Amino acid sequence: MTDLGEMTFFLGLEVHQTSHGTFICQEKYANEVLKKFGMKNYSSVNTPLAQNEKLSKENDSEKIDSGIYRSVIGYLLYLPASRLDIMFVTSLLSRFMHNPSQRHFKAAKRVLRYVKGTSNLGIWFKAGQEVKLIGYTDSDWGDLVDKMKSTSGFMFSIGSGAVS
Repeated sequence: MTDLGEMTFFLGLEVHQTSHGTFICQEKYANEVLKKFGMKNYSSVNTPLAQNEKLSKENDSEKIDSGIYRSVIGYLLYLPASRLDIMFVTSLLSRFMHNPSQRHFKAAKRVLRYVKGTSNLGIWFKAGQEVKLIGYTDSDWGDLVDKMKSTSGFMFSIGSGAVS
């Protein structure tokens, strides 16, 4: 075994440790993703999904090459390791990987624009914080346009940082 000192980078996660706590983010990875898909010079947006956006399998939008769409979604699926704010929209967009349309791709690019403006966000675990497990849940009854099924979600935190 070799002692490499304090961890600063692990599997795309940046780890910043101080006496006040530990901050985990993916800023470098997010910037690499933006560069890969040519989104570095786009303006940022305040939300990852447009308000009242209803995405479905069947729409009148032109179909696109599924390879590029799958690539974007694949990269986005790794970001929620430290960015739970994009988990819902990324999961939603992954439902359309087999037959994406221009409308789905536009929504995926909006997520990238959101990430551009928030690339420095992450999870902060404060030192000395009470280690207490807290959970939240929410659901959207019958909102899936294609099947009229419900979507539910949850978030658990330990101390000051979300873990699931």
